[in-house]
Amino acid sequence: MSAHHHHGAAHGHADPTEDLSPTEYWEQRYSGREPIWSGKVNETMASVVRDVTPGTSIDLGCGEGGDVLWLAEQRWQAHGLDISATAVDRARDAAAARGLETATFTATDLSTWEPDPDSADLVTASFFQSTVALDRTAILRRAASALRPGGHLVVTSHAAPPSWAADHPARMVSIDEEVAQLAQPAEEWTVVTAEERPRAALDPEGHAGEHLDAVLVLQRR
Repeated sequence: MSAHHHHGAAHGHADPTEDLSPTEYWEQRYSGREPIWSGKVNETMASVVRDVTPGTSIDLGCGEGGDVLWLAEQRWQAHGLDISATAVDRARDAAAARGLETATFTATDLSTWEPDPDSADLVTASFFQSTVALDRTAILRRAASALRPGGHLVVTSHAAPPSWAADHPARMVSIDEEVAQLAQPAEEWTVVTAEERPRAALDPEGHAGEHLDAVLVLQRR
């Protein structure tokens, strides 16, 4: 994941340690004194959500809270979930520092989390990919059940390794597979957007490069 991303449920470049649980792995990732993400919003998600009427939102794998803080600034009642208590503490501190009372956070293992049905107008997941155990499709499907009629599911994922990297530890996402897995049952969902989008980026040496994002936006009928 490039430096400006911020999501705790997303992958890292360190080799996963086999004897660590997912919770232990992510706590280890956040164990340093400094934030590991930039705190800035995922611009792809922001470009989709800017025109959506604010309501109640849930962000999966919120990390240190960049997307949730931005949503709260856009008048959403924004709630972030992440497996790392350390990441969530940092997100809460950032919300308090910015006076964002509508940005709230919970440390929870999404593999066992159960949302309240019809409780949200927006569910977001940005780069929700992992090198350790993550039942990604099941979690996204379950989270989508929280949406009220008319609500949106917005998933932004890595569709290919960075242009400067031949391989990558996290499994890449096929947008066609994403639609097939998540827009079910078909009579309940409208596919608003399903596409791959290139995004300019700098490689570790500062040279121009590119990411390829898979962008899926579903609306509950």
